[in-house]
Amino acid sequence: MTTLLSLLPLLLILGLLASGRASALVAGLAGLAATLAASAALVMQAEGPAAVALLFRREVPAGLWLSWHVIAIIVTGVFFHRANLARGGGIGGAALEATPRRLFSVCFLLAPFAESVTGFGVGYIIALAALRRLGIGGMPALLLGLYSQSLVPWGALAIGTTVGATLAGLTPNELGLGSAVLQVPIHFLYLALYWRFAREAGVPVPARQKLDDAQWTALLLALIWLANRHSDVEIAAAAPTAFLLAVRFWRDERPDGARLRATLRTAAPYVALTLVLCATRLVAPLRDLLKPLWAMRPFDNQPAFAPFYAPGFWLLAIGLAVVVVARAPLARVAREALAGAWRACAVTLAFVVMAEFYVGSGMATSIAEALRGVAGRGAALGVPLFAGVGGFLTGSGAAANAMLMPMEIALARAVAVDPAWIAAVQNSVTTNLTMLSPIRVSMGAAILALSTSDAALYRRAWPLALPPLLTGLAAVGLLLAAP
Repeated sequence: MTTLLSLLPLLLILGLLASGRASALVAGLAGLAATLAASAALVMQAEGPAAVALLFRREVPAGLWLSWHVIAIIVTGVFFHRANLARGGGIGGAALEATPRRLFSVCFLLAPFAESVTGFGVGYIIALAALRRLGIGGMPALLLGLYSQSLVPWGALAIGTTVGATLAGLTPNELGLGSAVLQVPIHFLYLALYWRFAREAGVPVPARQKLDDAQWTALLLALIWLANRHSDVEIAAAAPTAFLLAVRFWRDERPDGARLRATLRTAAPYVALTLVLCATRLVAPLRDLLKPLWAMRPFDNQPAFAPFYAPGFWLLAIGLAVVVVARAPLARVAREALAGAWRACAVTLAFVVMAEFYVGSGMATSIAEALRGVAGRGAALGVPLFAGVGGFLTGSGAAANAMLMPMEIALARAVAVDPAWIAAVQNSVTTNLTMLSPIRVSMGAAILALSTSDAALYRRAWPLALPPLLTGLAAVGLLLAAP
């Protein structure tokens, strides 16, 4: 009975999302309500009313505090994006010839950079605009545009990874580093699929260019690993993609002075944001000044919030500067940002508070023990499958990690498998699978005005699920085989 009651909120969420009749917000609120009721019932039965009151006093504030870290990025990231739209900062200009080098830069550097800075599908929007500028539309554009989501473990300045790390009892850099290792096979499998999609789009990639693509992919992944190892996880994708994008632009386009100035003018807010984030994390005196300045940490097991070190502060500050320079109406931009951000904030709040109750009430441990009893150590093989379903249905790494990470860490401990690597599998698989979520695919179909059915879209896009799932299963298999 205890296990069934513990599973009920998760099953309710998955059922609502799979039905297609409930949004992530409705499913999250229903799951939160069910979690609160189930945890109260279980704690009441085991320890009495006083323990229930203590559980709520402890877990609700902790959940709100962890949610705040994500919400601060969501709101300021959307504001930054709307500020750039207000200044005319989209991808525009004359049409360009669709060459293999330009297509690689769009799919693996430009769009993932935009997604890593702002998140929430903004990279997808930029990818589709850039692809149309190259003369690619329809189904090929939808498939290639999904590559904007290929570095989502670090999307929106790694908010999903930060949430997952906190719930797993790791630092964000520890989880980011494990995810960077798993991203290597995932990304090379993505690359093999990309060559097929490029050929179908009318841009065949010759053998020599494939070697070039592979070398740049290896360099990108190495820089991401180094950034996770030696810097903060927030910039671990933004900085490498920005640097390589600039180098590729110089190598491939050989811009004259006028074009270089025009490009820098268009990209100025993104360049400024990347530079200031890198400076605050890599320049020791500046980092040591800002990181403790007015830092707040009300919970020992939760991350601190330093307002002038947090990425959200710089997203907001540079966004405000953009609005002022463009002479755009600040009130309108702020309203548009809040309208675009509130739903994601509410979804995050529901799932993160739910996760806190799963841990604090012992429900996650109860599920893990039941799974171990049924499948033994082999139950760990379910982690990539749970993660994939969570990412696909929620379309959010933060929400999926909040929903599943407590259960999977408890399972790792129950079956004596390294929890840090299980957390990395959960994080990598769930975030990569958000690229195929109905939210993303329907967004692309709407932007491209495709009349193709969802079934036809997924018949073409489903191979993109294989790289993260196969990598996750292989990783868990290696963990189980280890002595």
